Amino acid sequence: MTTASDEDPPPQTVGPWAAQWHARSTRLREIEARLVDAPNDVTLLLLRARLLEELGLRDDARNAYLDVLVRDRFHYDAMMRLGTLFATSRQGEFAETVFAEAALRHPDQAPAHTALGNTLLDKGDKAGAQRAFEAALQIDSLHHEAHRGLAIMLERSGRPDEAEPHWRKGFPDGSIAVAPYRGATTPVRLLVLCSAIGGNIPLQHVLDDRIFATATLVAESYTPTMTFPPHEVAFNAVGDADRSGRALGIVEQIVPRLTVPLVNPPDRIATSGRVAVADRLRELPGVVTPRIVAFPRAQLTDGDVEATLAAHGFSWPVLLRSPGFHTGEHFTLVEEPATLAETVAELPGEELLVLSYLDTRGADGSFRKYRAMFIDGTAYPLHLAISPNWKVHYFSAAMADDQAFRDEEQAYLEDMEGVLGAPGIAALARIRETLALDYGGIDFALDAQGRLAVFESNATMVILVPNADTRWDYRRKPIQRVLEATRAMLVGRAQAYRRETGA
Repeated sequence: MTTASDEDPPPQTVGPWAAQWHARSTRLREIEARLVDAPNDVTLLLLRARLLEELGLRDDARNAYLDVLVRDRFHYDAMMRLGTLFATSRQGEFAETVFAEAALRHPDQAPAHTALGNTLLDKGDKAGAQRAFEAALQIDSLHHEAHRGLAIMLERSGRPDEAEPHWRKGFPDGSIAVAPYRGATTPVRLLVLCSAIGGNIPLQHVLDDRIFATATLVAESYTPTMTFPPHEVAFNAVGDADRSGRALGIVEQIVPRLTVPLVNPPDRIATSGRVAVADRLRELPGVVTPRIVAFPRAQLTDGDVEATLAAHGFSWPVLLRSPGFHTGEHFTLVEEPATLAETVAELPGEELLVLSYLDTRGADGSFRKYRAMFIDGTAYPLHLAISPNWKVHYFSAAMADDQAFRDEEQAYLEDMEGVLGAPGIAALARIRETLALDYGGIDFALDAQGRLAVFESNATMVILVPNADTRWDYRRKPIQRVLEATRAMLVGRAQAYRRETGA
C-alpha cells in the first residue's frame, strides 16, 4: 500500500496545515490497515483515494480511483473524482471519456453533465458544451457551475449580452476563492484578479502558499457591493488583451476600489495585444516585428484576397492565426494563395490575424526562440528552444535529444549579455521600458543583422519548472531566480503598503 509516510512525521510548528497533513496521513494508514482484511470494500477504497488526493499524491490517487471502478464500474463519486484528476492534469481526452460515461450512467446528476461541458469547452467543441450545460440546467436550473460554463461558452462565441444573465446566476454572490495558507509566519495577503474565460497569467509556480495567503476574484462575477477579503497587494492576472478585453474592462472598474499596490494595471495590459505590440515595438532601434493585420474571416476567402494582402504589404508565405490562443494553437504557415481558403476554414474565430513570415533560421538551418521575463524592471533569461521547425516551442523542440542545443541554452541562461551582445541587451531594455509591465515576458530570435525579431511580448508568459531529469539541472537555478524575483516584488510591495499605512 502507498502511504504519505512510513513513519509519523516529526513534531511540526508551521501552523494548521502541518496538523492537517499529519491527521490525513494517520487516517490513511488506518484505512490501509483495514483494507488488509477487506480489500474489496468500496467505501474504504474511496476514502483511501480521497486521502491520497488531499495529500497531493495525484498518481496514486488516480490509481486508487481506478481500483474503486474495477469493483464498482459506474461508481459516481469515483468517476467524477477520476475525471477531475485527468482534467486538472491536462489529460482532456481521458477526462472527456470519464465524464461522458458518468453523464450517460447517471443522467440525473447535473454535475456530471457540467463536467462534460467544461471538458468539451476546453477542447473547443462549443456546440457539444452548450448541450451538456443545458442538460445540467434541465436537471437543476440553479446549478451555478452550469450557468458559469454556459456564460463562458457564450462569451467565447461573441455573445456577451446572452452571457450576462448566466454570469449573474453563476456567481449570485460574486466569486472570491480563498486558498489555504500553510506558512509559519505572518502571510503576505494577496488579491489576484482573473478572468473566467481564460487569458490569465499562469501563476501556479509563483504563488508559494508558505508565503502568500491568496484570494482570487473572478472579474466576471464582480459587483460594486462585493466585499474584498483583507489584502496588502493585488495582482491583475488578466493578461491577454486579445482574449479577455471584457474582463480587463471589469478590472478597470475594480481598480478605483483598491487601496493597495497593483501589479500589472489593466491599462498597460490593454495595449499588449499582438497587433498593438508589433506596431509599438516596430520603430524601436534594434528591433524587428512581423506585420500583423486583423481581417474578417470572409475577407480572407473572397476572390480579391491576394490583392488585399498585397495592398497591406504581405508577400508569401504568410502566417495565419486565431487571436487569443497561445503555445502555437490555431497558428499555421500558408505557403501559397491556393491553400489559404482551406487553412482559413480550419481556424476558429470570426476574425483572423495575418502575419508576415520572419525567416530567422541560423547558419545551421535551425530556428531559435529565446524567452526572457520582465520582472519589476529587470530582464531575466528563462529558456532557449531550438528546432528544425519554424513553429518553435520548448515542449516540442529538440532540446532533450541534443546536448549541443542544451549547451547553447545554458550559455544563454548564464550569460544573456554575452549571447545577445550589447545591442541586443539594449533593444531588450527598450522593449521592457515600452511595455512597462510589472510582470511580463518576450519570445524573440536574433535575425541575420543581430536585431531582436519579436514573436510575442505580453504578460501571459508561463514559467515552467523542469521535471526531475538530470539533463535539466542547468535550468533550475535560472528559473528559480525568476520565481524568486516575482515573489520578492510582491512581498516588497506588500511591505511598502504596511509601512505606509501602519498595517
